[in-house]
Amino acid sequence: MSFLSLLSSLSRIPRVSSCNIANSFQSSRSITSKSQIISRNMATAQSGKGTKTVFTLNTGAKMPGVGLGTWQSKPNEVREAVKNALLAGYRHIDTALAYGNESEVGQGIKDSGVPRSEIWVTTKLDNPWHKRVSEGIDSSLKSLDTDYVDLYLMHWPSSSVPEDLKKHYDDWNFIDTWREMQKLVGTGKVRNIGVSNFVMSNLEKLLNDPSCKIVPAVNQIELHPNMPSPKTLQYCKEKGIHCTAYSCLGSTDSPLSKDKTLQSIAEAKGKSPQQVLLMWGLQRGTSVIPKSVTKSRIEANFQLDGWELTADEMQKISSIPDRFKVCGDAWLPVKVFFNEEGDGGDAPSH
Repeated sequence: MSFLSLLSSLSRIPRVSSCNIANSFQSSRSITSKSQIISRNMATAQSGKGTKTVFTLNTGAKMPGVGLGTWQSKPNEVREAVKNALLAGYRHIDTALAYGNESEVGQGIKDSGVPRSEIWVTTKLDNPWHKRVSEGIDSSLKSLDTDYVDLYLMHWPSSSVPEDLKKHYDDWNFIDTWREMQKLVGTGKVRNIGVSNFVMSNLEKLLNDPSCKIVPAVNQIELHPNMPSPKTLQYCKEKGIHCTAYSCLGSTDSPLSKDKTLQSIAEAKGKSPQQVLLMWGLQRGTSVIPKSVTKSRIEANFQLDGWELTADEMQKISSIPDRFKVCGDAWLPVKVFFNEEGDGGDAPSH
């Protein structure tokens, strides 16, 4: 049976009912490993608006739509940022082993006083750890000082040699890594598994491999009006894979910082361009994880309730023509980004 045929047959299986949000975001906690594999082929769903936006993943788990990103946050700033975000109402924190700040994230969570069960924590497997997946998650859990993470992602589809990060293993690739990540399901250490920085062609390779028994719950990728990647979003939607947008505010070097269309819409709404960008991301069906260490900006980024973008405003923002990529792949031993969207010009899109 082909993978698509398998998905078609599984789509006729009744859905596993999800738990009440008040009882935590993880509705798949008590599901057996076999049931999780089945449920990972379900479609995703979106409910709520603004900061109340929740995405139901293909596992049945419920992920808060707005989170705090911690990439490139300086040492000693992350702890306070995480605490301030949680006190402001955030319930989704994103980090990674490669960021080197998991310990501070864990400390910030404890400083906030918010119960761990109410917080969605995402972390990621670093490239040099691809052959040591079980050690990788154990390292992250120890640093975060938690028994589990809600989402564990393969950070990049690049299996780098630890002794020389400019080299890629000859006998190992991201399909091998995913095979090992699947073994974590049912251990209690991770609630959901997914990928990051995967283009459509690499997702296709993964999903079509016989060893792939679990469809990734999430694909975390760079998404903003200068890198909208509508084809990738549609592809993931068809496969039941939710997309989380990182670098969702673009960059200070991005054309977005001077875009007249964005500025005009922000002024008309009485909102900041950053707030408009976050609302655009949510309304197109992606979770957003804006990064900030400034208390006032963290709070401002969470002021997304009581207003929406119109269909016309959404279309205008989605039609911004410039293309710009914040995070490239030149530092990796293998190329992972290609212009599969067909609109990137010199900027490789998802």
